[in-house]
Amino acid sequence: MNNHPAVWFPTVRTNTGTDVFTERLVAGLQAQGLQAAVHWLPLRAEYAPWTVTAPKAPTWANVCHVNTWLHARFVPEELPVVATVHHSVHDPEFRPYKSRMQAIYHRCWIAPIERRVIRQSDAVVAVSRFVADMSRKTLADAPYKVIHNSIDTKIFCPDESRPQSRRKPFRLLYAGSWIRRKGVDLLAPIMRRLGEGFELYYTGGEAAARDKPEMPDNMIDLGRLNGDLAVSKAMRDSDALLFPSRSEGFGLVAAEAMACGLPVVAMNSSALPEVVKHNVTGFLCNRDDVRDFAEKIKLLANDKALYEQMRTAARSFVLEHFSFEKMLSSYTKLYTLNADANRNSNLRDLRLNRR
Repeated sequence: MNNHPAVWFPTVRTNTGTDVFTERLVAGLQAQGLQAAVHWLPLRAEYAPWTVTAPKAPTWANVCHVNTWLHARFVPEELPVVATVHHSVHDPEFRPYKSRMQAIYHRCWIAPIERRVIRQSDAVVAVSRFVADMSRKTLADAPYKVIHNSIDTKIFCPDESRPQSRRKPFRLLYAGSWIRRKGVDLLAPIMRRLGEGFELYYTGGEAAARDKPEMPDNMIDLGRLNGDLAVSKAMRDSDALLFPSRSEGFGLVAAEAMACGLPVVAMNSSALPEVVKHNVTGFLCNRDDVRDFAEKIKLLANDKALYEQMRTAARSFVLEHFSFEKMLSSYTKLYTLNADANRNSNLRDLRLNRR
Protein backbone atom coordinates (compact mmCIF):
# COMPACT_ATOMS: atom_id res chain seq x y z
CA MET A 1 0.00 0.00 0.00
CA ASN A 2 1.27 3.50 -0.85
CA ASN A 3 2.37 5.25 2.35
CA HIS A 4 3.04 8.55 0.61
CA PRO A 5 0.61 11.28 -0.44
CA ALA A 6 -0.44 11.18 -4.08
CA VAL A 7 -2.19 14.45 -4.85
CA TRP A 8 -4.71 15.26 -7.57
CA PHE A 9 -5.51 18.89 -8.41
CA PRO A 10 -8.79 19.47 -10.33
CA THR A 11 -8.33 23.15 -11.14
CA VAL A 12 -9.99 25.82 -13.25
CA ARG A 13 -7.44 27.51 -15.52
CA THR A 14 -7.87 31.22 -14.86
CA ASN A 15 -4.55 32.58 -16.18
CA THR A 16 -3.89 34.19 -12.80
CA GLY A 17 -1.49 33.65 -9.94
CA THR A 18 -3.50 30.67 -8.70
CA ASP A 19 -2.47 28.77 -11.85
CA VAL A 20 1.19 29.51 -11.10
CA PHE A 21 0.67 28.44 -7.48
CA THR A 22 -0.75 25.08 -8.60
CA GLU A 23 1.89 24.45 -11.25
CA ARG A 24 4.76 25.20 -8.89
CA LEU A 25 3.28 23.09 -6.11
CA VAL A 26 2.80 20.10 -8.41
CA ALA A 27 6.34 20.46 -9.76
CA GLY A 28 7.69 20.63 -6.21
CA LEU A 29 5.86 17.49 -5.16
CA GLN A 30 7.09 15.64 -8.23
CA ALA A 31 10.66 16.75 -7.51
CA GLN A 32 10.31 15.04 -4.13
CA GLY A 33 9.37 11.80 -5.88
CA LEU A 34 5.67 12.12 -5.02
CA GLN A 35 2.89 11.54 -7.52
CA ALA A 36 0.95 14.70 -8.34
CA ALA A 37 -0.96 15.97 -11.36
CA VAL A 38 -3.32 18.74 -12.42
CA HIS A 39 -6.59 18.24 -14.26
CA TRP A 40 -7.19 21.60 -15.90
CA LEU A 41 -10.81 22.65 -16.27
CA PRO A 42 -11.91 25.39 -18.70
CA LEU A 43 -12.70 28.83 -17.31
CA ARG A 44 -16.45 28.35 -17.82
CA ALA A 45 -16.31 25.65 -15.12
CA GLU A 46 -16.23 28.53 -12.63
CA TYR A 47 -19.42 30.28 -13.73
CA ALA A 48 -21.23 27.51 -15.69
CA PRO A 49 -20.09 24.25 -14.08
CA TRP A 50 -23.00 22.23 -15.49
CA THR A 51 -21.55 22.71 -18.99
CA VAL A 52 -18.34 20.85 -18.08
CA THR A 53 -18.10 17.10 -17.50
CA ALA A 54 -16.85 16.33 -14.01
CA PRO A 55 -13.59 14.36 -14.20
CA LYS A 56 -13.10 11.16 -12.24
CA ALA A 57 -10.34 11.09 -9.66
CA PRO A 58 -7.39 8.95 -10.82
CA THR A 59 -7.04 5.61 -9.07
CA TRP A 60 -3.53 6.46 -7.87
CA ALA A 61 -4.63 9.56 -5.91
CA ASN A 62 -5.17 9.46 -2.15
CA VAL A 63 -5.61 13.23 -1.60
CA CYS A 64 -7.38 15.94 -3.60
CA HIS A 65 -6.33 19.62 -3.42
CA VAL A 66 -8.78 22.30 -4.59
CA ASN A 67 -9.26 26.04 -4.67
CA THR A 68 -12.32 27.03 -2.59
CA TRP A 69 -13.83 28.63 -5.71
CA LEU A 70 -14.13 25.18 -7.32
CA HIS A 71 -17.76 24.11 -7.67
CA ALA A 72 -18.71 21.01 -5.64
CA ARG A 73 -19.53 19.26 -8.92
CA PHE A 74 -15.79 18.79 -9.45
CA VAL A 75 -14.81 17.83 -5.88
CA PRO A 76 -14.53 14.05 -5.46
CA GLU A 77 -16.42 12.44 -2.58
CA GLU A 78 -14.14 9.42 -2.26
CA LEU A 79 -10.93 11.32 -1.45
CA PRO A 80 -9.90 13.51 1.48
CA VAL A 81 -9.92 17.12 0.32
CA VAL A 82 -7.47 19.91 1.13
CA ALA A 83 -8.89 23.30 0.12
CA THR A 84 -6.96 26.57 -0.13
CA VAL A 85 -8.59 29.98 0.28
CA HIS A 86 -6.54 32.30 -1.93
CA HIS A 87 -8.56 35.51 -1.80
CA SER A 88 -10.30 37.93 0.53
CA VAL A 89 -12.96 39.19 -1.89
CA HIS A 90 -15.65 39.08 0.81
CA ASP A 91 -13.81 41.66 2.94
CA PRO A 92 -16.23 44.60 3.50
CA GLU A 93 -13.30 46.96 2.79
CA PHE A 94 -13.15 45.43 -0.70
CA ARG A 95 -16.76 46.33 -1.55
CA PRO A 96 -16.24 49.94 -2.72
CA TYR A 97 -13.81 48.73 -5.38
CA LYS A 98 -16.14 46.21 -7.01
CA SER A 99 -18.60 46.83 -9.77
CA ARG A 100 -22.24 46.07 -9.01
CA MET A 101 -22.02 42.87 -11.07
CA GLN A 102 -18.83 41.76 -9.31
CA ALA A 103 -20.44 42.30 -5.93
CA ILE A 104 -23.49 40.24 -6.91
CA TYR A 105 -21.31 37.48 -8.40
CA HIS A 106 -19.16 37.22 -5.28
CA ARG A 107 -22.08 37.35 -2.85
CA CYS A 108 -24.61 35.19 -4.67
CA TRP A 109 -22.42 32.69 -6.54
CA ILE A 110 -18.88 32.46 -5.18
CA ALA A 111 -19.63 32.75 -1.45
CA PRO A 112 -22.10 29.78 -1.39
CA ILE A 113 -19.61 27.67 -3.35
CA GLU A 114 -16.81 28.53 -0.93
CA ARG A 115 -18.96 27.84 2.14
CA ARG A 116 -19.82 24.37 0.85
CA VAL A 117 -16.23 23.51 -0.05
CA ILE A 118 -14.91 24.75 3.29
CA ARG A 119 -17.49 22.80 5.30
CA GLN A 120 -16.95 19.58 3.34
CA SER A 121 -13.14 19.68 3.20
CA ASP A 122 -10.94 17.65 5.51
CA ALA A 123 -8.42 20.49 5.83
CA VAL A 124 -8.70 24.17 4.92
CA VAL A 125 -5.68 26.36 4.25
CA ALA A 126 -5.61 30.15 4.12
CA VAL A 127 -2.74 32.01 2.45
CA SER A 128 -2.57 34.51 5.32
CA ARG A 129 -3.92 35.05 8.81
CA PHE A 130 -5.96 37.90 7.38
CA VAL A 131 -7.64 35.58 4.86
CA ALA A 132 -8.26 33.01 7.61
CA ASP A 133 -9.91 35.60 9.86
CA MET A 134 -11.96 37.11 7.02
CA SER A 135 -13.10 33.67 5.85
CA ARG A 136 -14.14 32.78 9.38
CA LYS A 137 -16.19 35.98 9.60
CA THR A 138 -17.75 35.99 6.13
CA LEU A 139 -17.85 32.36 4.98
CA ALA A 140 -17.64 29.56 7.54
CA ASP A 141 -16.12 28.92 10.93
CA ALA A 142 -13.45 26.28 10.40
CA PRO A 143 -10.02 25.35 11.78
CA TYR A 144 -8.07 27.22 9.09
CA LYS A 145 -4.39 26.42 8.78
CA VAL A 146 -2.26 29.32 7.56
CA ILE A 147 0.35 28.48 4.94
CA HIS A 148 1.72 31.64 3.41
CA ASN A 149 2.35 31.82 -0.31
CA SER A 150 5.93 31.45 -1.45
CA ILE A 151 8.40 33.39 -3.56
CA ASP A 152 10.84 32.03 -6.10
CA THR A 153 13.91 33.43 -4.36
CA LYS A 154 16.20 32.37 -7.22
CA ILE A 155 14.38 34.61 -9.70
CA PHE A 156 13.52 37.30 -7.17
CA CYS A 157 16.93 38.10 -5.74
CA PRO A 158 19.19 41.14 -5.35
CA ASP A 159 21.47 42.21 -8.17
CA GLU A 160 24.84 41.49 -6.62
CA SER A 161 26.63 43.38 -9.40
CA ARG A 162 24.76 46.58 -8.65
CA PRO A 163 26.40 49.15 -6.32
CA GLN A 164 24.54 49.19 -3.02
CA SER A 165 24.28 52.98 -2.89
CA ARG A 166 20.91 54.47 -3.73
CA ARG A 167 20.30 56.27 -6.99
CA LYS A 168 19.70 59.94 -7.51
CA PRO A 169 16.87 60.52 -8.06
CA PHE A 170 15.59 57.92 -5.61
CA ARG A 171 13.73 55.39 -7.76
CA LEU A 172 10.43 53.93 -6.62
CA LEU A 173 8.50 51.13 -8.30
CA TYR A 174 4.79 50.36 -8.36
CA ALA A 175 4.01 46.91 -9.82
CA GLY A 176 0.43 45.72 -10.02
CA SER A 177 -2.92 46.18 -11.70
CA TRP A 178 -4.00 49.75 -12.38
CA ILE A 179 -7.12 49.71 -10.19
CA ARG A 180 -8.24 51.80 -7.21
CA ARG A 181 -8.22 48.84 -4.85
CA LYS A 182 -4.46 48.78 -5.36
CA GLY A 183 -4.25 52.44 -4.36
CA VAL A 184 -3.16 53.76 -7.75
CA ASP A 185 -5.18 56.94 -7.12
CA LEU A 186 -2.66 57.77 -4.36
CA LEU A 187 0.44 57.48 -6.53
CA ALA A 188 0.25 60.89 -8.23
CA PRO A 189 -0.47 62.80 -4.98
CA ILE A 190 2.44 61.03 -3.28
CA MET A 191 4.82 61.81 -6.13
CA ARG A 192 3.71 65.45 -6.26
CA ARG A 193 4.45 65.76 -2.56
CA LEU A 194 7.86 64.10 -2.97
CA GLY A 195 8.79 66.30 -5.92
CA GLU A 196 12.32 66.67 -7.26
CA GLY A 197 14.79 63.97 -6.28
CA PHE A 198 12.24 61.15 -6.56
CA GLU A 199 10.80 59.19 -9.48
CA LEU A 200 8.23 56.43 -9.77
CA TYR A 201 8.25 53.75 -12.44
CA TYR A 202 4.82 52.14 -12.63
CA THR A 203 3.03 49.38 -14.55
CA GLY A 204 0.19 51.31 -16.14
CA GLY A 205 -0.18 50.89 -19.89
CA GLU A 206 -3.59 51.47 -21.44
CA ALA A 207 -5.35 51.13 -18.08
CA ALA A 208 -3.57 54.26 -16.82
CA ALA A 209 -4.12 56.36 -19.95
CA ARG A 210 -6.98 58.46 -18.61
CA ASP A 211 -5.04 59.29 -15.42
CA LYS A 212 -1.85 60.46 -17.15
CA PRO A 213 -2.92 64.10 -17.67
CA GLU A 214 -3.02 64.50 -13.88
CA MET A 215 0.33 62.81 -13.24
CA PRO A 216 3.47 64.79 -12.34
CA ASP A 217 6.58 64.53 -14.52
CA ASN A 218 8.34 62.23 -12.06
CA MET A 219 6.06 59.28 -12.95
CA ILE A 220 7.25 56.99 -15.78
CA ASP A 221 5.07 54.28 -17.31
CA LEU A 222 6.74 50.90 -17.77
CA GLY A 223 3.69 49.38 -19.44
CA ARG A 224 2.89 45.76 -18.81
CA LEU A 225 5.65 43.54 -17.44
CA ASN A 226 5.38 40.03 -18.88
CA GLY A 227 6.64 37.26 -16.63
CA ASP A 228 8.64 36.97 -13.44
CA LEU A 229 11.96 37.80 -15.09
CA ALA A 230 10.68 41.17 -16.30
CA VAL A 231 9.17 41.96 -12.90
CA SER A 232 12.32 40.97 -11.02
CA LYS A 233 14.48 43.09 -13.34
CA ALA A 234 12.27 46.13 -12.71
CA MET A 235 12.60 45.50 -8.99
CA ARG A 236 16.39 45.18 -9.11
CA ASP A 237 16.50 48.45 -11.09
CA SER A 238 14.64 50.24 -8.26
CA ASP A 239 15.43 51.46 -4.76
CA ALA A 240 12.11 50.72 -3.03
CA LEU A 241 8.60 49.44 -3.73
CA LEU A 242 5.68 51.83 -3.28
CA PHE A 243 2.62 49.67 -2.70
CA PRO A 244 -0.44 51.56 -1.37
CA SER A 245 -2.83 48.64 -1.92
CA ARG A 246 -5.96 48.73 0.22
CA SER A 247 -6.80 45.02 0.12
CA GLU A 248 -4.49 42.03 -0.38
CA GLY A 249 -5.10 38.38 0.42
CA PHE A 250 -1.34 37.95 0.80
CA GLY A 251 0.72 40.67 -0.88
CA LEU A 252 2.85 38.71 -3.33
CA VAL A 253 4.37 41.77 -5.03
CA ALA A 254 5.57 43.11 -1.70
CA ALA A 255 7.23 39.79 -0.84
CA GLU A 256 8.82 39.58 -4.30
CA ALA A 257 10.27 43.07 -3.91
CA MET A 258 11.64 42.21 -0.48
CA ALA A 259 13.25 39.09 -1.94
CA CYS A 260 15.05 41.44 -4.36
CA GLY A 261 16.32 43.44 -1.39
CA LEU A 262 13.87 46.33 -1.70
CA PRO A 263 12.36 48.03 1.33
CA VAL A 264 8.59 48.29 0.88
CA VAL A 265 6.41 51.27 1.69
CA ALA A 266 2.89 49.86 1.93
CA MET A 267 -0.51 50.58 3.41
CA ASN A 268 -1.23 49.22 6.87
CA SER A 269 -4.17 47.09 5.73
CA SER A 270 -5.39 43.54 5.08
CA ALA A 271 -2.57 40.96 4.92
CA LEU A 272 0.27 43.41 4.28
CA PRO A 273 1.39 43.58 7.95
CA GLU A 274 2.13 39.83 7.68
CA VAL A 275 4.50 40.49 4.78
CA VAL A 276 6.04 43.88 5.58
CA LYS A 277 7.50 44.26 9.06
CA HIS A 278 7.08 47.91 10.05
CA ASN A 279 10.40 49.67 10.71
CA VAL A 280 12.27 46.45 9.85
CA THR A 281 11.70 45.53 6.18
CA GLY A 282 9.90 48.73 5.24
CA PHE A 283 7.09 50.93 6.46
CA LEU A 284 3.35 50.47 6.92
CA CYS A 285 1.56 53.77 6.38
CA ASN A 286 -1.78 55.03 7.62
CA ARG A 287 -4.67 54.27 5.31
CA ASP A 288 -4.96 56.75 2.41
CA ASP A 289 -2.48 59.11 4.15
CA VAL A 290 -0.44 60.69 1.34
CA ARG A 291 1.68 62.69 3.76
CA ASP A 292 2.61 59.60 5.76
CA PHE A 293 3.69 57.77 2.59
CA ALA A 294 5.83 60.73 1.46
CA GLU A 295 7.47 61.13 4.85
CA LYS A 296 8.41 57.45 5.07
CA ILE A 297 9.85 57.47 1.55
CA LYS A 298 11.94 60.56 2.36
CA LEU A 299 13.20 58.84 5.49
CA LEU A 300 14.35 55.88 3.40
CA ALA A 301 16.05 58.12 0.87
CA ASN A 302 17.82 60.30 3.44
CA ASP A 303 18.96 57.72 6.00
CA LYS A 304 21.59 55.54 4.33
CA ALA A 305 22.16 53.30 7.34
CA LEU A 306 18.44 52.63 7.77
CA TYR A 307 18.04 51.95 4.07
CA GLU A 308 20.86 49.39 3.95
CA GLN A 309 19.58 47.74 7.13
CA MET A 310 16.11 47.36 5.63
CA ARG A 311 17.50 45.99 2.35
CA THR A 312 19.27 43.19 4.20
CA ALA A 313 16.35 42.52 6.55
CA ALA A 314 13.85 42.35 3.67
CA ARG A 315 15.70 39.57 1.85
CA SER A 316 16.34 37.64 5.08
CA PHE A 317 12.69 37.84 6.13
CA VAL A 318 11.50 36.37 2.83
CA LEU A 319 14.05 33.55 2.96
CA GLU A 320 12.91 32.66 6.48
CA HIS A 321 9.14 32.94 6.04
CA PHE A 322 8.16 32.79 2.36
CA SER A 323 10.54 30.36 0.69
CA PHE A 324 9.06 27.77 -1.65
CA GLU A 325 10.71 25.01 0.40
CA LYS A 326 8.86 26.15 3.53
CA MET A 327 5.50 26.23 1.76
CA LEU A 328 6.10 22.86 0.08
CA SER A 329 7.05 21.24 3.37
CA SER A 330 3.90 22.54 5.08
CA TYR A 331 1.62 21.26 2.31
CA THR A 332 3.41 17.90 2.14
CA LYS A 333 2.86 17.35 5.87
CA LEU A 334 -0.81 18.23 5.47
CA TYR A 335 -1.23 15.85 2.53
CA THR A 336 0.49 13.05 4.44
CA LEU A 337 -1.78 13.54 7.43
CA ASN A 338 -4.91 13.34 5.26
CA ALA A 339 -3.64 10.44 3.15
CA ASP A 340 -3.06 8.51 6.37
CA ALA A 341 -6.57 9.37 7.54
CA ASN A 342 -7.98 8.14 4.24
CA ARG A 343 -6.62 4.65 4.97
CA ASN A 344 -8.67 4.54 8.15
CA SER A 345 -12.04 3.08 7.06
CA ASN A 346 -13.94 4.62 9.99
CA LEU A 347 -12.68 8.09 9.21
CA ARG A 348 -13.39 7.59 5.52
CA ASP A 349 -16.99 6.55 6.22
CA LEU A 350 -17.42 9.54 8.54
CA ARG A 351 -16.22 11.89 5.80
CA LEU A 352 -18.56 10.44 3.19
CA ASN A 353 -21.52 10.72 5.58
CA ARG A 354 -20.66 14.33 6.27
CA ARG A 355 -20.81 15.11 2.57
